[in-house]
Amino acid sequence: MKDEVKVCLIGSGRAGMIHGHNFAGSVPGGKIIAVCDPVGDVAENAAKELGIDLFYKEYLDVMKNEDIDAVIIACPTKFHKEITVAAANAGKHIFCEKPMAMNEEECDEMIEAAEKNHVKLQIGFMRRFDESFQEAKKMIEVGEIGEVVSVKSHTRGPSKPKEWMYDISISNGPLGEVCSHDIDTVRWFSGSEISSLYAIGGNYRNKEIAEKYPDFYDNVIMSVEFENGMQGVVEGAQYVQYGYDARVEILGTEGVICLGDVHEKKVLTCTKNHNVKRPTMHSWTYLFKDAYVAEDTAFVRAILDNTEVKATGHDGKMAVRIVRIGNESLKEKKIKKL
Repeated sequence: MKDEVKVCLIGSGRAGMIHGHNFAGSVPGGKIIAVCDPVGDVAENAAKELGIDLFYKEYLDVMKNEDIDAVIIACPTKFHKEITVAAANAGKHIFCEKPMAMNEEECDEMIEAAEKNHVKLQIGFMRRFDESFQEAKKMIEVGEIGEVVSVKSHTRGPSKPKEWMYDISISNGPLGEVCSHDIDTVRWFSGSEISSLYAIGGNYRNKEIAEKYPDFYDNVIMSVEFENGMQGVVEGAQYVQYGYDARVEILGTEGVICLGDVHEKKVLTCTKNHNVKRPTMHSWTYLFKDAYVAEDTAFVRAILDNTEVKATGHDGKMAVRIVRIGNESLKEKKIKKL
């Protein structure tokens, strides 16, 4: 039995390099040995940054290397399915960043390929591995706040959307790009599937592109009802500018659990002008830094111990499904039954 999992990173953008650096020394039993990226010298530069020599431009070449046990897929969503299927067919375990795929049919192909080839498929819902999220989950399970009534989760990002994000047919909108984690969060804490939803949205901060992309929305609120009777709210926003803001509230019959903080540091400054200053969270890379290490470590342990991953292909598919139906609700202005 192997005592080490050798991985190749496919896609070396911000999210990809977080995993790359983790596997370069922070993941017990895991080791990065290669990087793959089709753009210019990106793969070579990423390999140098990570202190390794092996890099590829074509992902199919990665599949021919028998020394590679697993791949970390952190490239654009539209490539997730074809790379996952190729990796599974090559007998390599797969960690795939969210969103899992462009649609449910692609998710099914990915799940089927992994099962057929007996390899692990883990989806990058790193919030499940955050220490405070896991503590909250345990508190719910022991009944510390009574029966859960509702779960609210929001994510607001400070960055202006990239051009391709304005095209909902490509990006699936903020529900896909921003709120996939929130959708998974409310499912995870409720312990149930969503039975109905209603979404509203609008373009408030990017009005200059409204004529070219009339369907684009940079703010969305989605109310959901679960099969077990619980309630939920998912909220997403892009280009809020004040900082990165991801928080959760779990309301029970006997209490409430609040997760997250808009502040990055605990330093509070008070000046002689009677001004109070405290910096806001600037990036998700900072807020969930430890959670990324924990999910990478859990992926390796699932491979070495041959146990089930904690964020499955089914979890990824359900998020993709809710994004699709949420976008339909938003466009049709109707409550959607699942």
